[in-house]
Amino acid sequence: MTTFRLIRLFTVLLVFTFAIACGSGSSPTRQVPVGPTTPTPTPSGSGSGSVTLTAPVPVAPVNGDQLATLRPMLTVQNGTSSSQSGTRTYEFQVSDRTDFSLGASLATSFLVAVNQTGVPEGDGRTSFTVPSDLQPTTRMYWRARVVQGTTNSEWSSPAMFRTKLVGYNRPNELYDPLVHSETIGQIFGSVTFVSGKGAQLNTQSSYIRYQLANTLTSGEFSVLVEGLAAGAPGSKFKIFSMQSGTGNLIDNPYMSNVQYRGAIDGNPDNSISFKALYGSFADNRKFEPSSSNRIQRSLDPSRAYFWKWTWGSEVRLLVQDGIGGGTLYNYGVPTAGTYAPSPHYAYLGANTQGSVEEGSRPGAVIRQVWISDKPRPDTLGNALD
Repeated sequence: MTTFRLIRLFTVLLVFTFAIACGSGSSPTRQVPVGPTTPTPTPSGSGSGSVTLTAPVPVAPVNGDQLATLRPMLTVQNGTSSSQSGTRTYEFQVSDRTDFSLGASLATSFLVAVNQTGVPEGDGRTSFTVPSDLQPTTRMYWRARVVQGTTNSEWSSPAMFRTKLVGYNRPNELYDPLVHSETIGQIFGSVTFVSGKGAQLNTQSSYIRYQLANTLTSGEFSVLVEGLAAGAPGSKFKIFSMQSGTGNLIDNPYMSNVQYRGAIDGNPDNSISFKALYGSFADNRKFEPSSSNRIQRSLDPSRAYFWKWTWGSEVRLLVQDGIGGGTLYNYGVPTAGTYAPSPHYAYLGANTQGSVEEGSRPGAVIRQVWISDKPRPDTLGNALD
């Protein structure tokens, strides 16, 4: 049994409204860590006249179980006590971190940490149901301990489960895993779902379109992409894009897109690049790298590359070999004006029908879509690993 050092108790405000459906619901109340609500019990065996308690044993969910819910029931085999007098209760902790601390993922509006005290002991086994939605598509860890009077047992060995694989679209935040043959967006053209990999855009006119719940004047649009090989027969192929409305991307004054260019007039060929307009086609509202800052890369179609586009007071494209891996490209351009598409649409690929400029990058397999005014939570999607 692994013993974790006691950490300061934390609780999380468990009140918010959540909508799974595209564009439904209202913005939730953010979780707010507060101080302990009950005194910290004395560890088992310490103090005069203390009882001896053994830790409970996790029963379910365990061993990385993939759940179909965001509100799991956690069950332990009861611990034991050297004294049958007095009431025994249980404390349950859930976290997206193995040390049960609060980390950067607190930025998400889903729960990533829960501390529940005072759960009455059951007959042989004790259960607790998480009362609000945990962060989806995430590895979650949980543990429990027995409390009797001012004495508590050691924590149980931590167990792990994976929350429901599901996407959502609500104010300021969209997530689409795309690995289980469905999307919360609209499919146009030829798109194939590759099991465990994502959605493959088969042609230049293939794309998935999302209508965001509200305009994001700044934020992050990031994805994981496989299937990118050098030598595509064209120039300005798009990995993903954003614009105002649903017309031709190239004619839109709020056009923004990131590109893995082809081997014909790629300027230079097989290069990474981007372009953004902030409400006008005028040069002082057009932001893109010079040709010398379009870096040539021969990408490996069998590898998953992380493409992260941020916009606001600057536009910047970061491309890594996997999330947090080696950097292949990282370049930004200061902006002027405000990026304010209304309605705000985002695309995997691009809608460039009727244009002389290429659209979606054929063969791109995209998953783990994140679009928000907040950075991507660092544990979101790790249930897929």
